Amino acid sequence: MEIPDIRRRVRQALEQAKTQSAERHARADLARTAYAAFLRDVATPAFRMFGNVVKAEGHGFAVFTPADGVRLVSERHADDFMEIWLDTSLDPPQVSTRVSRMRGRELTAKEEPLRAGAPTNALSDEDVFGFLLANIGMLVER
Repeated sequence: MEIPDIRRRVRQALEQAKTQSAERHARADLARTAYAAFLRDVATPAFRMFGNVVKAEGHGFAVFTPADGVRLVSERHADDFMEIWLDTSLDPPQVSTRVSRMRGRELTAKEEPLRAGAPTNALSDEDVFGFLLANIGMLVER
């Protein structure tokens, strides 16, 4: 292969990488905007309602809204929680969930999309409640 051919191919590869990066950043910006609305209008109210019901049932949990997420945390063990957050390491970015549970010295955590492949604007409170209901048992069992 000749040097001019290699240079041409390198330039093409660099230009393609630059274009793909700009497109990925644009998708991430759109996802952040949609996620902010989802967090404000759907996820946080659902977590608050769920937290109130769980507390009324005799289990101490509090809802926190750290930057860019919402978390239901056990009042007895701060390492026991469920949360929703935007995973921008994926392309396209996905609303993801995390469940963390500490038993003795063993920390168990799992992460997965709230609804795999679904765009943020297609997620509903049913998705959020489904996640919370599927995992609350793990946090209240002793």
